[in-house]
Amino acid sequence: MVRKLVLRGIVAVALALSAVTCGINIFPSSYDAQLGANLDQEIRKNAREYPILQNETVRTAVQNMVSEIIRSPLIEYRSQFPYRVTIINDPNTLNAFCTPGGYIYVYTGLMKAVDNEATLAAVLGHEIAHAERRHATKRMTKALGAQLLLDIALGKNTSRTTELAANLFVGLALLKNSRDDEAESDEYSFRYLQSTRWYPGALGFFFEKIRSRSGGAIERLLSTHPLPQDRIEANAERVRKAQLPPPTEANLRAVPYQELKRMLP
Repeated sequence: MVRKLVLRGIVAVALALSAVTCGINIFPSSYDAQLGANLDQEIRKNAREYPILQNETVRTAVQNMVSEIIRSPLIEYRSQFPYRVTIINDPNTLNAFCTPGGYIYVYTGLMKAVDNEATLAAVLGHEIAHAERRHATKRMTKALGAQLLLDIALGKNTSRTTELAANLFVGLALLKNSRDDEAESDEYSFRYLQSTRWYPGALGFFFEKIRSRSGGAIERLLSTHPLPQDRIEANAERVRKAQLPPPTEANLRAVPYQELKRMLP
């Protein structure tokens, strides 16, 4: 009996340390879904900070883009996460974000800034990847630390752990991504778009938009989506390795996108 307890303790320690050092996620995907649903409720209650665009035609157009992207064979959680789009009516904010569990928010400022469907699709793919790769709850796992992970592994202090996990991140602070998270989401956006009608390298066009602008809107974007030079270079390298031909109207879809932009306030 003692030997079994010792072995259990050794295994628990190994699992806890592995979770911290190797990026293991101790939370089930259902926790991501619940966390996202809770955040979605909070966002919808705060109309002053998050004024929702009441235009179902625009929302449906973006939702249809998301629905096409998540048909990629690389998507793991399409049956568990809703991947529901909400448009935030704020022309001065160039941003988009996705909560854990797949609630996607796109600002009208971003939609007005980009020039074609492919670029918006690349941004959407990037946000979907944050949910699919479960970046938020992986960061929570890491932040909890080895001791609390050990408590979980041994079945101790579960209520304390749950409380700490809930308070580690407040609101959208949960969505502040690391450079590694951003790089991985870029990579997966490219992969997702390879199975769609859109040009897979279009994220590069969004990077160009960011670099050509300055001011508070860009600072807010970069606070949650850092853009070091290596992200730009990595995207160019993916395009080169995939031997993509130059984009055309057929896979950029700039003309229909201009029609969509005219519907924005």
